[in-house]
Amino acid sequence: MTHAQPRKGWRWWLLLLWLPTLVGCSGVDAINALTPAGQTQQLESIAYGEAAHQHLDIYRPKGAEGQAPVVVFFYGGTWREGAREDYRFVGRALASRGIVAVVADYRLYPEVRYPGFVEDTAQALAWSYRHIARYGGDPKRLFIMGHSAGAYNAAMVALDPRWLAAQSLSPSILSGWIGLAGPYDFLPITNEDARPVFDWPNTAQETQPIAHVSDQSPPALLMASHRDTTVNPIRNTAGMARALRAHGVAVTEDYADHTSHVTLIAALAWPLRWLGPILDDIDTFVHDTPPRLDDGAVRPQ
Repeated sequence: MTHAQPRKGWRWWLLLLWLPTLVGCSGVDAINALTPAGQTQQLESIAYGEAAHQHLDIYRPKGAEGQAPVVVFFYGGTWREGAREDYRFVGRALASRGIVAVVADYRLYPEVRYPGFVEDTAQALAWSYRHIARYGGDPKRLFIMGHSAGAYNAAMVALDPRWLAAQSLSPSILSGWIGLAGPYDFLPITNEDARPVFDWPNTAQETQPIAHVSDQSPPALLMASHRDTTVNPIRNTAGMARALRAHGVAVTEDYADHTSHVTLIAALAWPLRWLGPILDDIDTFVHDTPPRLDDGAVRPQ
């Protein structure tokens, strides 16, 4: 599905003013400030592990009493940079739609290389599964979501059982996963910043999310922009969608063509939602996907 919207002159001039700062602190601060908290509550800096970067923030609808679906979000940054406080707009946007949102930090290069950040992703998801009910979320309606490098993390944990097995869980705890502009099939590595993260040229095929698709993979919402020049959407998003469908897995594939790699996630912020119905599509997927049926525990073979 491709979403197109008419060009409205003033909106495009506004975007031109925003783009130089979207990836800098001033742009992030602005979109966070302009994305209202509304009827939501924020709980900050909750530890899910012992390391400095193993903390998360929770955004919840006011009055959530254990029935709200849960989305655990991981940001991008080539596994080298990023901070959860820069993504308040994501947490607020999701909470405004009746979703309990968890925005988690994870360890970055050079503190860790692959698979350290995937291990953190699994640990944060496991913490959310075990504790989110006390914050108004329903652990039987649990989703993992990421943008760019964060979408890679989300995909690896959703598709490769090893990571949640280390937490005595399995991907069956997930109702679904959501990837925005994710790199799922990127060998050989051409991004100079990503090469040391994955020990290139000794990078194994098992590092690629697409290698772990199976009949048991959770349902997916995959979103990208055909204008993305950072992560090839045809190879990665479309390729992942084909692989999932080949295994009979339910997948929704959306492209918002007035976005770029960066503005795909920025479109969740209130001032930029005209770029495409990104928030609407996530809202629909989360609320329309049935809850899982089992407890997600790893059982002896």
